[in-house]
Amino acid sequence: MRRAAKIHKFEVKPDAKYNNVLVTRFINSLMSAGKKSTAERIFYGAMDSIEKKTGQDGLTILKSALTNVKPILEV
Repeated sequence: MRRAAKIHKFEVKPDAKYNNVLVTRFINSLMSAGKKSTAERIFYGAMDSIEKKTGQDGLTILKSALTNVKPILEV
């Protein structure tokens, strides 16, 4: 019996605007029906509006929001 092939992990490349892998992963999870350009437009528009309203960097706000959403204790 033949052994199953090894599964190779796919490395996610950082996005063009923020040069961050976390942003790319967020955009990929936001993407619907393979429309990445639409998801990028929605995400970057939201980040621009957050930066205008708060006056802070959008990437730091995204990171703090994701830490607030994560569970405190790993099961």
